[in-house]
Amino acid sequence: MRLIIVAGARPNFVKIAPLVPALRAVGHIAEVAHTGQHYDDAMSDTFFRELDIPEPRWFLGVGSGSHAVQTGRAMVALEELFASERPDGVVVVGDVNSTLAAALAATKLHVPVVHLEAGLRSFDMSMPEEVNRLVTDQLSSLCLAPTRSACANLQAEGIDARHVHLVGNIMTETLLRSLDRLADLRPAEKLGLERQAYALATIHRPENTDEPLHLSAIMAALSQLDVPVLFPAHPRTRALLESAQFDRSQVRMLDPVGYLDMLALQRDASIVVTDSGGVQEEACMLGTPCVTVRKNTERDVTIELGANTLVAADSESILRACQTARRSSRDWSPPEFWDDQVSARVCAAIEDGIPALRGFA
Repeated sequence: MRLIIVAGARPNFVKIAPLVPALRAVGHIAEVAHTGQHYDDAMSDTFFRELDIPEPRWFLGVGSGSHAVQTGRAMVALEELFASERPDGVVVVGDVNSTLAAALAATKLHVPVVHLEAGLRSFDMSMPEEVNRLVTDQLSSLCLAPTRSACANLQAEGIDARHVHLVGNIMTETLLRSLDRLADLRPAEKLGLERQAYALATIHRPENTDEPLHLSAIMAALSQLDVPVLFPAHPRTRALLESAQFDRSQVRMLDPVGYLDMLALQRDASIVVTDSGGVQEEACMLGTPCVTVRKNTERDVTIELGANTLVAADSESILRACQTARRSSRDWSPPEFWDDQVSARVCAAIEDGIPALRGFA
């Protein structure tokens, strides 16, 4: 079977790393189309190098823009690609704009869609990613879910069980297969910080960065922690922080870091404060308490395990959550099927056959 795997942003790259070789090992022709949704070195090329992802056959150069502009550009480029190449299936991962664009373009050309990481829900339609997830799952011939609750969400939305497979979280396979390479990495030590003697923060979601009161509250809380805070910041977030009011002596701003260094920073931190979905999962797997500054999360399993705390963008609430989380026992177990065999289960699901989408002969 000839498959085109569409990737466009950091979370996608992490998830396709074990998938491409696994598909090829069982005889599929699996080729990568990079939409260019994230196009700077720290967000894209570095991940391909560190994770040994095969060079994309196609780079579409979509670039940045509003959600409509970015999705539209990706749809135009992907429609042309799919129409020319006529793959047997298109594999999309996660919930970024490139994911939705690929699902729409493929479906309109009657090319089956396989959605890896299907069924996650925040139940918050103000999140662009939630819209992407809902539409993509409805268009997918195979919905490959990371958790049982994701399967339940798909069932509640009327998706036939024949289209749903519980395969687990492929991000964890990439992480587990990278642990040996992390053993000698100590990026915090290079910054003069000892293990568990600092906090790590990543904030990038518009609900936090584009609301000055939220951003100031988050930074005020971080500046009051009793340990230094390392903050790898995207250039857009860094620019918005210029006008935020907080004690800058406690928070050390860093340029974006590569995948392996980011894992090592999470592993060695006393706590992680984030609004990233992927970082919630990574911190859970690395045994580091996480505080998520959002109204809701689609990674609810991390909260159920006690690895993650959801908190509003209020400085006192964030401080309390951080203090509690740092006292946690860290004795949670990984969620079910978050292991190093996810790509094998994905291959098995595809080998079982891709059923026709409703309405297609």
